[in-house]
Amino acid sequence: MTGRVEKILVRCPNWLGDVVMATPGLRALRRSYPEAWIVGQLPEGLIPLLEGSGHCDEYWPVVSRRAGFSSLRSEALRLASIRFDLGIVIPESISSALRMRWGRVGRVTGFARDPLRRLLLREVVPAPASWGRRRLVSRERFVLTLMSAVGAESDDSTLALSVTQAEENRLDAVLRAQGQSFADLRCEPPIVLAPAAAYGDSKCWPAESYAELADRFALRGRRVVVVGGPGEHSRIASVVASMKSDPIVLDATLDLGGLKALIRIAGLLISNDSGTRHVAAAFGVPSVVFFGPTSVDKSADNLDAIEVLETEHPCRPCYRRICPIDHRCLRSISVDAADEAAFRILDDPSGRSATDVARKALG
Repeated sequence: MTGRVEKILVRCPNWLGDVVMATPGLRALRRSYPEAWIVGQLPEGLIPLLEGSGHCDEYWPVVSRRAGFSSLRSEALRLASIRFDLGIVIPESISSALRMRWGRVGRVTGFARDPLRRLLLREVVPAPASWGRRRLVSRERFVLTLMSAVGAESDDSTLALSVTQAEENRLDAVLRAQGQSFADLRCEPPIVLAPAAAYGDSKCWPAESYAELADRFALRGRRVVVVGGPGEHSRIASVVASMKSDPIVLDATLDLGGLKALIRIAGLLISNDSGTRHVAAAFGVPSVVFFGPTSVDKSADNLDAIEVLETEHPCRPCYRRICPIDHRCLRSISVDAADEAAFRILDDPSGRSATDVARKALG
């Protein structure tokens, strides 16, 4: 691109998994503009995901639309006072582009499907026709393509997260309240279950199936941790109530920094297609992941240590938050199938690529 770029604002995604999958693009941007001051803007609760990574110089929270006009105006004034040379808008919403225009960001760049968003962007990046309107491409490639339009070329889609000492200490404090410790789990890597999904119940493998699988691990002498975030209590409670063994339960007690620290030392993650599984992928942690209403095509990179379990039903992928019928896409995945997948990946957690990863069609 022409002209010297000294200040860059990146509007990061709004979802945990999408933020993790944006890290290859953020890394490419950092390498291409080593002298620039780069600010990543994202929901406040997601900022710990990127702390310690070095991708940006600072992370600023996005003001919620519910905060009111005065807060939105203050955000715009703050952005305008900086005089950013370049703005990169990863979300495809109208509001994310509009806020950059309010903040008088110089060159606002992004993809656009909506005519109004096209008017708000200074530079519209053409999306390859092969992606289709649903953008059936991995989010890593989506962001890397966007970054290449501003001169940050890279083919490296490897995810990159870091864990700080402070984050490990926060995890240790939470564990000690339950008579455990970070050192104990590091010596005996646990099986971590993440049975909820912020997206909606349609992404969730049945609670009773999670419980039975967890009990199988406990019978084999493995330590089991059940983890959930804010708003996921009912699902966590359903799993734990259905278990016969006693797991370590971390029910909305960890921030995302503590979650990173936990996942990095896990021996295995069992998860829905939700944000936690992307954290595991960033650390190379073996995982078994259930895909129901969503398509693996949107996250087809970084599957090296993942067993994808999915079924063949004509209704999927539907991308509905609540299944309008009988949730057959996930209910038809048996506990036996998940157990076998876990053992496959624990026996050989390395040496597989995204092209030969075992995707099991079960129905």
